[in-house]
Amino acid sequence: MNAEIIAVGSELLLGQIDNTNGSYLSRKLSEIGINVYFHQVVGDNEERLREALQTAESRADIILLTGGLGPTEDDMTRTAVSNWTGVPLQHDEEAVRRIQAFYDARGREVTENNWAQALVLEGAEVLQNDEGLACGCSMVYGSSRIVLLPGPPRELQPMTNSHLLPLLQGTMEEQQQIQSQILRFYEIGESTLTDEIKDIIEAQTNPTVAPLASDGEVSLRLTVKGPSPESNQEMLDDMKMKILDRVGSWCYSEGGETMEALTTELLRAQKKTVSSAESLTGGAFADMMTAFPGASEIFPGGIVCYSNEAKQEAVGVSAEILEKHGAVSAETAEAMAEGARRRFHADYGVSFTGAAGPDPLEGYQPGEMFIGIAGPEKTTSYFAGLGGSRSRIRMYAVKHGLYLLFQELRKNKGG
Repeated sequence: MNAEIIAVGSELLLGQIDNTNGSYLSRKLSEIGINVYFHQVVGDNEERLREALQTAESRADIILLTGGLGPTEDDMTRTAVSNWTGVPLQHDEEAVRRIQAFYDARGREVTENNWAQALVLEGAEVLQNDEGLACGCSMVYGSSRIVLLPGPPRELQPMTNSHLLPLLQGTMEEQQQIQSQILRFYEIGESTLTDEIKDIIEAQTNPTVAPLASDGEVSLRLTVKGPSPESNQEMLDDMKMKILDRVGSWCYSEGGETMEALTTELLRAQKKTVSSAESLTGGAFADMMTAFPGASEIFPGGIVCYSNEAKQEAVGVSAEILEKHGAVSAETAEAMAEGARRRFHADYGVSFTGAAGPDPLEGYQPGEMFIGIAGPEKTTSYFAGLGGSRSRIRMYAVKHGLYLLFQELRKNKGG
């Protein structure tokens, strides 16, 4: 079965609110094996909504409309669907009772327009609203099922979970489940990765393989549809092994865990700590390391040292190193990492120094940097050239430093 979602509301087109209902419904439908192939957004205009419905009817088994079920004049979804299908509207008795009880509890009279929220398509299955007043409904029209849902997410989500999903599952001849697995890669670009597995992507049927690029790394989402979790996992594992045989050396996560989560997990498992000295990144690495509960167990502290004086006073970089090699150098990065490790009595020290831009610094172009890693046995520095805006360069630098630390910890683990 395939579905199409039509979000109704001029405020969506004006950018006044985000269409979070669309992503939520897509996710929930995929979990029960219903594909969502199209999304539409339509303003509060009956003629344009009619056009959207006609298009959706030609290609979808299920048409879900969100929004436009309130009591005001611009809430025209019920009327538009009624006019388009020729199915009259009628008041649902349970919804009427709920509206009356709502106003009675507040000592107020029900205004005439509020009764509109109890209107449903005649003969439709009613989806009661446990968090609001406007009920939804579902009915078969021609070869499609039409579903009307309220717009506020706090009403739509409970209605979807409690009423809509059980209804749809009851109508499906074959219960299928969709499962996904995320493989995360670093130090390989999206174009190179997809080129390495081009034939696998082109031949995909079930499971499917979708590349996703974000935040300086690339992921592959493997998605399978099948009758049971066991058979689904078997197909996912087969596809995963085909991919890792080609590009496994760049894969750092086979279960979707982020680099931050895996690094903190390794630090805790090995009972190790890390501290930082940051010039280029301005504390962004420390911010990332303290985003997890219990961060003090693995991150005792960090220093932001932009000026040369701060590098000398805060983490003990010698004036000789700064004069001879400059603030942006392998030697300074190593001295900063060692100083951070020493100052906070940590097992590892990580440092960042470089040119964030927009101007060059000490002959280095924006995005060129040195990252230092000081460990129990040795201190090493790494040169990196990362492009983009100032904020993107800083974000990439933190990600790269985290990856270098992750690699050191993984060597200790023997993995």
